[in-house]
Amino acid sequence: MSQVSATILIVEDEAVTRATLRALFEGEGYQVAEAANGDEMYQQLTDLPIDLLIMDINLPGKNGLLLAREVRTKASAEMGLIFLTGRDNDVDRILGLEIGADHYLTKPFNPRELAIRARNLLGRVRTPPLQKDETPLFQFNGWQLDSDSRRLIPPQGAPIRLPRSEFRALRLLLSAPGKVFSRDALLMEMAGRVQQPHDRTVDVTIRRLRKHFESVPGTPDLVDTVHGEGYRFSGALQPAPTAG
Repeated sequence: MSQVSATILIVEDEAVTRATLRALFEGEGYQVAEAANGDEMYQQLTDLPIDLLIMDINLPGKNGLLLAREVRTKASAEMGLIFLTGRDNDVDRILGLEIGADHYLTKPFNPRELAIRARNLLGRVRTPPLQKDETPLFQFNGWQLDSDSRRLIPPQGAPIRLPRSEFRALRLLLSAPGKVFSRDALLMEMAGRVQQPHDRTVDVTIRRLRKHFESVPGTPDLVDTVHGEGYRFSGALQPAPTAG
C-alpha cells in the first residue's frame, strides 16, 4: 500500500489502458487523475499537485516526448516521470531518458513491475516528512507557510497550494533569513539534482513565488536576487504560535 495522498496523473489516449492504470494505482492507495492529450494534461497540472506523471508517447497533437520536454523546463520539473509506451526502439528510449524520464517501460507491461517502480520513485520525489526540529509553520510579513499542508496563506484571501518545487524553495529560504542560497543549493533542495548548463528551473520557480506575493498589495519584496550568488529571503520572520 502506498503512502497517503500521492497523486498520479496518467496521460494516455487509449481509454481501456487509462482504466486499467487507474484501477491498478487506486488499488495501491493513490489518488489518480487522467488526461487523453496535452491540453488535458496541462489542465490537470494546473488544478492538482501531481507527484508522478505516467505518459504514453503516441498522443494526439503534441507527442509525449515533446510534452515531457516542456514539463521538465517548468517549475514542476522535479515530479516523477515514467514513459509507458508501445514504442520500444532505442532512439525513443534514449531520448526519453535524456529528457528526464525516470523510467521507460514498453507495452505490454507487467502491472506489478510498474507499481513497484512507481512506489520507489514516489519515495524519492515526494516532500519528506518534517524532521523533529523543523518548523511546521513560518510566519512572515502577514503571510504564513504551512509545511504540513504545503499551503501559502496570504494576509487576506484563499490559501495557495504550492507545487512541490515552490514549496521546497520557499521553505529553504525561510529556514535562514538573510542567508544567500546558491542556485545549486536551491535546486538540490527542490529536485534532488544538480544544475545543468542553461537550467532555468530555479529562476522560474523564484519568479512564480514572487508573483504570489505581488498579488497582494502592500507586500514588500521578500526574495532578493544576489547577482552572481543566488537568492535570499529578506522579509521579517515572526515566531510561530505555540499550542495552548
